[in-house]
Amino acid sequence: MAVALEATKAAGAIIREGWNSDREITFKGRADIVTDIDVKAEKAVLEILTSAFPDFGILAEESSPIAGKSQYRWVVDPLDGTRNYAQSIPHFCTIVALADSDEVIAGVVYDPVREETFTAARGQGAFLNGSPISVSETTELSRSLLSFDLGYVDEKAGLAIDLLRSLWPGMYSVRLMGSAGLGVAYAASGRVDLFFHHSLSPWDIAAGLILAKEAGGRVVDRQGNDAGLFTPSVICSSPVLIDGFLAATDGLPWRTAV
Repeated sequence: MAVALEATKAAGAIIREGWNSDREITFKGRADIVTDIDVKAEKAVLEILTSAFPDFGILAEESSPIAGKSQYRWVVDPLDGTRNYAQSIPHFCTIVALADSDEVIAGVVYDPVREETFTAARGQGAFLNGSPISVSETTELSRSLLSFDLGYVDEKAGLAIDLLRSLWPGMYSVRLMGSAGLGVAYAASGRVDLFFHHSLSPWDIAAGLILAKEAGGRVVDRQGNDAGLFTPSVICSSPVLIDGFLAATDGLPWRTAV
């Protein structure tokens, strides 16, 4: 955890330094971008992680996977919410998680703008800047603040919008996050009642899996099965709200689409 915290803080310093400077933007897809800051931050993170644990594998967004000689591997997103960052919207984070084979056992989500650090380790609880956190105590979907992101799969993003339209006005309100890492961290800490997404990569969700679990919540896929490191679709909330969300959205195309 100490090494993961050091790595996220190093990335945060680079991200803050680049905040008011011109950023080089490269398009990986229609709406999928990477900045030079993503690359610089990831380089700093990987140098710290590999120096401390040279045998661990690495799975990082902007680099080729490293197999490693150990059963452990780091999962890294140097800048989750790149589009927010590129547009000077101060809502993004750095994610560093540790997995034992495919089971995430520790994770850090660091917001360098607000200086907020979400941490969790297996069996040790979940925390925000050292204070314990827990998922929402709201039990009714109609009184819940739902959050989600569109991602890069246009068809499924459209189905997510349709899902919300079918629920409205059967919820308190909706927030479009722009950072899945913070979306899950906010769900784990009760800032939002539920977060869902249809197409995530392992580095987007890795820390969130352990954060939610240690905060008393669950992360499941669109079918309601427990999510893992390589689960693309996720719903994160308390067990009772997840049950309510699954019941309210049963049969909707967002839930059933392949």
